[in-house]
Amino acid sequence: MLDRLTIAAANSNAQPGATTRNLEAIFHHASRAAAAGAQLVLFPELSLTGFLPNHPETNHAAWLREALLFARHIAEPLSGPSINALALLARQTGVYLSAGLLEDAGNVLYNTQVLLGPTGLLGAWRKMHIPLFEMPFYNGGPGPTVVDTPLGRLGINICFDALIPESTRLLAVQNVELVLFPFAADPAPVTPQGWSAWAGPALRARCQENGVFGLACNYRGPVSCLGLEQTFPGGALALGPRGQILAEQTEGDLLIQELHYADLRAARAEPEYLFRFRRPDLYGPLTS
Repeated sequence: MLDRLTIAAANSNAQPGATTRNLEAIFHHASRAAAAGAQLVLFPELSLTGFLPNHPETNHAAWLREALLFARHIAEPLSGPSINALALLARQTGVYLSAGLLEDAGNVLYNTQVLLGPTGLLGAWRKMHIPLFEMPFYNGGPGPTVVDTPLGRLGINICFDALIPESTRLLAVQNVELVLFPFAADPAPVTPQGWSAWAGPALRARCQENGVFGLACNYRGPVSCLGLEQTFPGGALALGPRGQILAEQTEGDLLIQELHYADLRAARAEPEYLFRFRRPDLYGPLTS
């Protein structure tokens, strides 16, 4: 990992199916972050193709058929125009970008977060644990990988994944240094502080128990599709490898924080560095 790394989280508002507009918002926020010195910018879950509201109060069967067709219509492959546009932006700015899309993988769809750098697409992570209301739209993906970049060793857990300890541990055993946590969550109260109070305890635990930096970014603003509406509060957190909150976004739409590799080294040298005390020989029953 770089000795000093400046990271940013940008709460761009994405509308379902308005991919061109969503890309314009990403370009705007990425340019602002780059001008402020950011080397990596995280955007929320499904920030390219938009999040589909999924709590109908009318005829559920009719809505579901229409919603599934709409999801198929807006999904894109990893070789599609949106990823190509992001790759161009990363190349032009020199900034690493992570954004989410509904991925068309052929016979199934995935909720996928990508990472791009000046050389192009570096990795893609598919959401592993799918909440109940999202299950009709996409399948759960495989275990996550870690990519070695000039910035450091990076991995991603998408939203609900972060609430399940094994998700980040799968990255930690691959020596991840910075975990990106893109969200689309609207817990009550629907404010940045409400989201932080809901997500913060799990994120702090994931970073402390694995000795890693974390950057979380939540979806922001209202979305409307097929007669349904849902509003997201935004919010972002930067976390240290002891589980401490380094920075919290409570207003605005851009968080910027500098990380120091010396802090990671020091945390992993502490007597209470939890990852060092793992006993994998005891954990077999967890997979039975």
